[in-house]
Amino acid sequence: MSRGYERSGRSGPGGPNPVDIHVGARVRLRRTLLGLSQEKLGEAIGLTFQQVQKYERGANRIGSSRLFDLSRVLDVPVGFFFEDMPSTVSSRSPAQVRGNELAMQGGAEERASYEADPMARRETLELVRAYYKIKDPAVRKKLFDMTKALGNAAAKEV
Repeated sequence: MSRGYERSGRSGPGGPNPVDIHVGARVRLRRTLLGLSQEKLGEAIGLTFQQVQKYERGANRIGSSRLFDLSRVLDVPVGFFFEDMPSTVSSRSPAQVRGNELAMQGGAEERASYEADPMARRETLELVRAYYKIKDPAVRKKLFDMTKALGNAAAKEV
C-alpha cells in the first residue's frame, strides 16, 4: 500500500520534496546575491524570517501567489526558481511520482547531489557578492580572467 509521502513525492515521512528543496535553494541564492536577510525578505512579502527559512529549506511548499510575490521582490521571473533543476529532481514532482512504485529509490542520492552543488554553497554566494562590489569593470575583468585561469589549471592537474 502506498504511503502519503510517496504520493506527494516527499523524501520520506515529513521530508521535503526535492523540487521544493530546489526552489527554496533558488530563493536563498537570489536573496543572498541581493544582500537581503531572511528577515528583510519576510517583511517585504508579509512573512516572518522563520517562514522564509522553511521555504528556503524546502520544508514548506511555496504556493503560486507567494512565488509570484517572491519573484517581484527578488526581481526575477517566476521561471528563475525552476532553472538548473536536474532531471533527477524534476522527476520527483508529485505528478511524476504518482503511480511510480520505485519513486523512493535514490532519494538520498538526490539530496547528496543538491548538497554538492557549488552554487548552493555560502562560499559561492559570498564570492559573487564580493565580486560585484568591485566598481571598476577592468579590475573585475582581470579578477574574472585570473580565477578562470586558476580553475582551468587546477582542472588539468586532476
